[in-house]
Amino acid sequence: MAKIVLGVGTSHGPMLSTPPEQWDLRVTADKGMRHPFRGQTYSFDELAQLRTPERLDQQITLDVWRARHAQCRRAISELARLYDEVKPDIAVIVGNDQMEIFNDDLVPAFSVLWGDQIINSEYTPERMASLPPGVAVSVSGHIPPGGAVHEAVPDLGRHLTEHLIGSEFDITALKRLPGDETPHAFGFVFRQIMSDRVVPTVPVLVNTFYPPNQPTAKRCADFGRALFRAIEAWDSDARVAVFASGGLTHFTIDEELDQLLLSAITDGDVDRITQVQESYFQAGTSEMKNWIPVASAMQAGSLKPTVVDYVPCYRSLAGTGNAMAFVHWLP
Repeated sequence: MAKIVLGVGTSHGPMLSTPPEQWDLRVTADKGMRHPFRGQTYSFDELAQLRTPERLDQQITLDVWRARHAQCRRAISELARLYDEVKPDIAVIVGNDQMEIFNDDLVPAFSVLWGDQIINSEYTPERMASLPPGVAVSVSGHIPPGGAVHEAVPDLGRHLTEHLIGSEFDITALKRLPGDETPHAFGFVFRQIMSDRVVPTVPVLVNTFYPPNQPTAKRCADFGRALFRAIEAWDSDARVAVFASGGLTHFTIDEELDQLLLSAITDGDVDRITQVQESYFQAGTSEMKNWIPVASAMQAGSLKPTVVDYVPCYRSLAGTGNAMAFVHWLP
């Protein structure tokens, strides 16, 4: 039977692939959005007023940005080192799509690739020009020059789909990823944790962002336990790494919620995070629902967690930015 030999949780936000001197480029977009924060929704100016007591002006200096960017890069390097050391045969990556391959007409709650290839095409000049401020600079963090084609694992993809269906999860079975793009949740892992040395991979997609069919946090925890059983039931001697890609809180950082998730992981009590009201898991913070299945699977398999680092990367007085987290699990 297959064996899980490594678990990894990593943030994948554009700030990780952007020079810290340019972190403020995204603030223009932040100012034009309404931001979910602790169950409510605020304008940028309302958030800045609400969070005045936090003295976030001290968090958005260039010296702090440089230090935190370096801190994140060290954590990514540590996860990449561990991946190289463990040398898994196959990977399963739990991530989400942000309308890179799906669209308003079709957004599955859960989907699994059981095709042969993962195509990660380079963006056209027109696509690059259409990206929001501060995003284009980060694209090389998840798409290599010239693009890439990676090997998938159709046998495992089909096995996971059938097993999860048998566990009463409705899975959309994908023979290919729509279009010729790979969501950045997966491309980031390929480029920055696997360092472009990509083992055959099964992408598992969770609709964290888009109503009305976002799985609940509890459903994601149950999904993770079923995913663990499915992987270990696969008739193969493959050594499998399982990745969670995304999060933590953004586009508005909430360190209290981040620490709740990380403590639930380290305490071996993932169900604790499922008690949080669903209104908290919105916008980028919803990507915690990529971590919950993996943390649940690792707990089911008794793999031991280590928090490599947690780095709240603020970019504005409103507390916008991305809280970055990096965790691994080992038997």
